Amino acid sequence: MTPPPAESVAAMIRPGPPPRDSKINRDILSVMEGASLPYWLLLAIVGGFVALAGGIWLYQVYKGLGIAGYVHPVFWGTYIVTFVFWVGIAHAGTLISAILYLFRAKWRAAINRSAEAMTVFAVLTAAQFLGIHVGRIWKSYFILPYPNQRGLWVNFKSPLLWDTFAISTYATISAVFLFIGLIPDIAIARDRAKGWRKVLYTILALGWQGTALEWKSHSRTVLHLSGLATPLVLSVHSVVSWDFAMSIVPGWHATIFGPYFVAGAIFSGFAMVLTMMIPVRRIFGLEEHITDYHLENMARFLLLTSIIVGYAYCAEYFIAWYSGVEAEQTSFWLRAFGPYWISTWVMILCNAVFPQLLWFRKLRTNVPFLFVLSVLINVGMWFERYVIIISGLSREYDPSAWGIYTPSWAELGIVAGSFAFFSMFFLIFLKLFPIVAIAEVKEIAIHEKEHPGGEWEHAHTYGEIH
Repeated sequence: MTPPPAESVAAMIRPGPPPRDSKINRDILSVMEGASLPYWLLLAIVGGFVALAGGIWLYQVYKGLGIAGYVHPVFWGTYIVTFVFWVGIAHAGTLISAILYLFRAKWRAAINRSAEAMTVFAVLTAAQFLGIHVGRIWKSYFILPYPNQRGLWVNFKSPLLWDTFAISTYATISAVFLFIGLIPDIAIARDRAKGWRKVLYTILALGWQGTALEWKSHSRTVLHLSGLATPLVLSVHSVVSWDFAMSIVPGWHATIFGPYFVAGAIFSGFAMVLTMMIPVRRIFGLEEHITDYHLENMARFLLLTSIIVGYAYCAEYFIAWYSGVEAEQTSFWLRAFGPYWISTWVMILCNAVFPQLLWFRKLRTNVPFLFVLSVLINVGMWFERYVIIISGLSREYDPSAWGIYTPSWAELGIVAGSFAFFSMFFLIFLKLFPIVAIAEVKEIAIHEKEHPGGEWEHAHTYGEIH
């Protein structure tokens, strides 16, 4: 379907909106109004965890990485596991915002804003672990390629440098994409805000008035950014997978790692969007805008990517057996029946088995089930990275160098702090900016009016029909 004229969309933003327009503004902007005691309590709890993790990290800087659970030959531990996990979480935002935009999947309008915000926060969280993992944070300038008086240059063969480029590129594009999409909604909030919020939104709105020319420029910018961001979905996590695949460690040196990591990233990213948005939908009464129709479409993506991830698991074991290489065969045998067998079976059950229940339509729109499943998927995806990294390093070619890795209290505290760090940013964003894209929801409302009975009306009446 052709998009509405820019003048029509602009008219929806200007003063004197129709009743439907006023309701959309009121419903979505109400999330930003005030803050209840439970909200402040939750923010204080996650803030406390962040402070505790910061204290543990400072203690680690003082004492050294010896307080971590590293044991020869495992020197990529929980920190790198969590780094890969958060980079994966960030992929849902780009997929929902950019790729689905290019394919004109209008159901993305209700969830793209939260996914974009989560992308930025997840990338910021992942970036912390590059410094935490190296230990000597004051040496970070060695991974930045710039002319210096020491006449040194960065080591382009280092996976640490690859990750630096991947994270910085992805963070920049994601932040720009989020801000550009926010401008029309910030202007709506500006016209209704008072006090310091009025000043903040006036600055961030960049003088937006909702004219036809502004809408045309905005739509063109979003289209170009979508085209620019789309390759990042494939490239960024492929770069992270090369951290492993370029080595000769048993279980890592595989060509499947690129698509395998990308599919897993999209899988875990969609699960995190559901984990965060289902409570927001329920607490703030956004069921009319985030409908069962949207949840089912996301559940279908979970099912699709779960099948791909499950296939990758089977392919890994088959290739290890078919290769006839004893080190590869032993590595995968130990994954399933060795010291880390619990992590392996948690990974398989949460990522490849439980999501198959989404073949049933009733479960795809069962909100409590989707929430529990999304949490289990996130647990499973964290353990997937744990199994890949730890089991590969702990049993390589030389039996005399084998070791058993167990995360220390310091590592677990910092990992818990990363989840609190991510949640803290999301909670703050929730009260400062619209969590649902107001302008895009209004665009769908225009289509409902001009094309009754179409996809847009179906999205809003889906819960009543089914």
